Amino acid sequence: MHSYDYALILAFFVLVLLPAPWLGRFYYKVMEGQRTWMTPVLGPVENVCYRIAGVDPASEQSWVKYTLALLAFNLAGFVILFAILLFQQYLPLNPQHLPGQEWTLAFNTAVSFVTNTNWQSYSGEASLSYLSQMVGLTVQNFVSAATGLAVLVALCRGISRRSTKTLGNFWADMTRATLYGLLPLCLVLAVFLVWQGVPQTFAHYVNAVTMQGVDQVIPLGPAASQIAIKQLGTNGGGFFGANSAHPFENPTAWTNLFELVSIILIPVALVFTFGHYVKDLRQSRAIMACMLALFLIGGGTALYTEYQPNPTLNSPLVEHTAPQEGKEVRFGTTGTVLWTEATTAASNGSVNAMHDSLNPMSGMVALVNMMVGEVIFGGVGAGLYGMLLNVLIAVFLAGLMIGRTPEYLGKKLQAKEVQLLVVTLLVMPVGVLVLGAIAAVLPSAVAALSNPGPHGFSQILYAFTSASANNGSAFGGLSGNTPFYNLMLSLGMLLGRFGYILPVLALAGSLAMKKTAPVGQNTFPTHGPLFVALLTVTILLVGGLTFLPTLALGPIAEQLTMGL
Repeated sequence: MHSYDYALILAFFVLVLLPAPWLGRFYYKVMEGQRTWMTPVLGPVENVCYRIAGVDPASEQSWVKYTLALLAFNLAGFVILFAILLFQQYLPLNPQHLPGQEWTLAFNTAVSFVTNTNWQSYSGEASLSYLSQMVGLTVQNFVSAATGLAVLVALCRGISRRSTKTLGNFWADMTRATLYGLLPLCLVLAVFLVWQGVPQTFAHYVNAVTMQGVDQVIPLGPAASQIAIKQLGTNGGGFFGANSAHPFENPTAWTNLFELVSIILIPVALVFTFGHYVKDLRQSRAIMACMLALFLIGGGTALYTEYQPNPTLNSPLVEHTAPQEGKEVRFGTTGTVLWTEATTAASNGSVNAMHDSLNPMSGMVALVNMMVGEVIFGGVGAGLYGMLLNVLIAVFLAGLMIGRTPEYLGKKLQAKEVQLLVVTLLVMPVGVLVLGAIAAVLPSAVAALSNPGPHGFSQILYAFTSASANNGSAFGGLSGNTPFYNLMLSLGMLLGRFGYILPVLALAGSLAMKKTAPVGQNTFPTHGPLFVALLTVTILLVGGLTFLPTLALGPIAEQLTMGL
């Protein structure tokens, strides 16, 4: 590693961690309808939105009504996006006259963007019109991220409120999350990206002739605006097929740094938002310590393995050289590893290199980041409510060890809450192990692999892990655009999204109705180093016990056979 590698890592953490506490407090005030420095500008716009929609933001909903509103909104978004993708050849802003997508691909794409997954079995510049990219995908990038933030806020209210049946108003939460939480940051980042050379135009694709005399079509489009929300909203879907490895999506070292920071900026800030809800920032610091510990363990492991030469090459020319196959040389090994760690830890899924080319152990780190439930920062809102589920599980285990009824911040965890927690523990195993096992035994599904043996199994494992974790990144060797994978991965994405959201909202409703028990001498503290260690071990043990056998068949087996 060189000095600029260390500078990149330092700049990344500084730009993420310094503004996070301030941004977290801002999100708390916004979501609770308090006045902020942006209220004079955006307040009138917010009120107009309520009047048009016929919404009273002061009218709160029970968890059941909140859930029904969320489901109705997401269903409507899916139907509209599905129709746009099917019939894009009849719609405007299609200068390349691209046809509509095949129905299973359109179904997969619509599910992918509605669930904040952004799995892409297509190449954007060759498949989607400007209208589909903007009105279809970019809109869902905003509202799917806002949905995750709304669910998190509902859970925070459930934990912090006392003896109430309401969790807020879904429509108000969605409006505030989009208008204040996402749009201003995206405008700033989009302008920065345009300044750095990212296209933002409605012009036709450009025909050019290369130095070798070959005709080439250079795709353009309104890319900067979509790239801004794909990063800040932890969406990850690229405007171009090569995603953030494409020079039009990520043209310079500055865009690489700020897009990288954008991946986890909001998820980190929301950890502090939770502290403001429960009026105890020590809880935020404990959760942040656990997240950072897991992030550094995974990142350090991946960084070490990616700097090791590949023994299978067996050449003196590369004996002491980190492998560069699949990487963008302009970003280097450190830039690739840092992006890989951030995008899989934060449920983003964008890539600036091909994960199929990673060393086996680096690929395993990416898999583990997703298999633990995308709780190492995770998606906007989704990462923290996933982590809070692990917090409650750790509290339950601590209660068993000391022989007391488990409680968290004064709320006792009883049979109903534990049952809901168990339901969430089944989401990833069903999505990854059950659906992945079906794909691994069907000849037609196996035929889509580019590699036999452990690496081919890793490609299947990665696809269903990414779908169920709502991440969206992929090992590039899997030909996923088949009816089987389009539909099965869609099922995994729906399970991974709503299999968590529904129990989380039910849990929030149950906790909100409870009274707060006074803190006593025997109360297990949830803000100290002991709890941070317990939480970290709980996450690793749950993920390890569930997925270690499959990892042994994939990346671990591949690592052990390298050089033989």
